[in-house]
Amino acid sequence: MVTLETPRLILRRWREADIAPMAAVNADPEVMRWIGDGSLRDEQQTRDGIQASESEWESQGFGLFAVEIRSTGELAGFTGLSVPHFLPEVLPAVEIGWRLGRSHWGRGLATEAAAAAVRFGFEERGLERIVSITQVGNDASERIMTKLGMRPVRETVDPTCGRRVRVFELSSGRYLNAPGQHA
Repeated sequence: MVTLETPRLILRRWREADIAPMAAVNADPEVMRWIGDGSLRDEQQTRDGIQASESEWESQGFGLFAVEIRSTGELAGFTGLSVPHFLPEVLPAVEIGWRLGRSHWGRGLATEAAAAAVRFGFEERGLERIVSITQVGNDASERIMTKLGMRPVRETVDPTCGRRVRVFELSSGRYLNAPGQHA
């Protein structure tokens, strides 16, 4: 079982006890504003999403990590790698994504967690490139992508909801040759 540690976070596989706090994150309209069509997700949908991620771990060797606050043990949300099946035009691809509860916004936690997951993807899983996809207007996510060293490569429409999205990309060569990028 893969576990990653950062100064403030533990990125780990999912536990049964994570479902309720993650469902609370998924039930917050502000958190879900930029996800798909903005629909909220209930506890069963959250459970199904976690189970899908766990299946991806088994089949792909990567997936979404539960993000735990090291000092308190609280579940903050998730970050990790997945195949963005919802946007077929970018496939084959692996996407870095994140979703944290609102109480964890604005402290650099998403960037810290995502940077660890990107490092894992390139250094442990040998990925050639990682993409990240965000809806146009989600400036906070675009700032994280930029901090990760990603660059915008296209703008298109998410066929699942009709919203405009930007695709950012980082190649392994650019990542591995960037000074301090993966410190």
